[in-house]
Amino acid sequence: MSYCSHQFSLAILALLPLVSGHGYVAQVAIDGTDYYGNVPNANPVPSIVRQINDVAPVKGASNPYLNCGQDAQLASVVANANPSSQLQFWWKGGDGSNWPHNIGPIMTYMAQCVNTTCDQYNSTNAEWFKIEETGLQPGNMVWYQQNIMNGGPANVTLPPTLAPGQYLIRHEIIALHLANEMGGAEFYPSCTQVNIQGDQSAVAPASDEVTFPGGYSDNDPGIYDPTVFDTPVQYTFPGPAVVPFAAANTSSPTSSNSSSTTTSTSVPSSTASASGSGGGVQCQVSTAQTAFSMYARQPRSVSRVMRRWWESLTSLS
Repeated sequence: MSYCSHQFSLAILALLPLVSGHGYVAQVAIDGTDYYGNVPNANPVPSIVRQINDVAPVKGASNPYLNCGQDAQLASVVANANPSSQLQFWWKGGDGSNWPHNIGPIMTYMAQCVNTTCDQYNSTNAEWFKIEETGLQPGNMVWYQQNIMNGGPANVTLPPTLAPGQYLIRHEIIALHLANEMGGAEFYPSCTQVNIQGDQSAVAPASDEVTFPGGYSDNDPGIYDPTVFDTPVQYTFPGPAVVPFAAANTSSPTSSNSSSTTTSTSVPSSTASASGSGGGVQCQVSTAQTAFSMYARQPRSVSRVMRRWWESLTSLS
């Protein structure tokens, strides 16, 4: 390997923690009110988002952490929401930079907190039903997850006829940049605690409910996908179908430059606030992303760039 190649290799290796970094839900907005999550494994503050202890992905469809994330702990606050409430989920990388992945679906599930409030509910055996699934943008070339990588939120509209009560919202990204190999998919589930108000009556039929783990298999077409890099992408969502009373939702799935019209977050008996950017504030593009801008034709994922770079290095050695 030449001296120049060696120096370039060292420079790129120094960026690997940023490139391969993972992430978490740092903020949730409900009808314009922001609620901040906790940095994984940090001292917790009152929040509606269950805190995880690691930004690394959950690996394997039978992993118990597929439920709400890595060793997710009960959150101390339950936020009020309404039928058709507009939610925004802001994902960040583990170092506070933008979300680092751009290939794979975004899906949202809900489960009732049975016989208790959500701040006390053990979700191990929760029955989850799907309220939305977001995959590819028109043309089947770019995933909506790209907008999250660009600094935007994932947008979710709650079903308009959902029966009132306390619910967990399980919002999930599945990163598929390694899913061309069995077991390569990376799961990022996150659980938010809400109290749905009103007098609606829609409930999910048992046939549309699943448990986590149990809702996916490692060989499901949308989890193990040897053709994930073929274009135009043909993709099959894993898990159950979206429940009928949520299927009519027409909210935009993600937005690259969306901002929530925020109000100060105030929760009775506790305040779910922490330091962080407000709705719509975008982090600076990471050094790693800047480094890869030297490619005239960017591949569809940073991970694919890394694979090509590594192959070129091994051919020189």
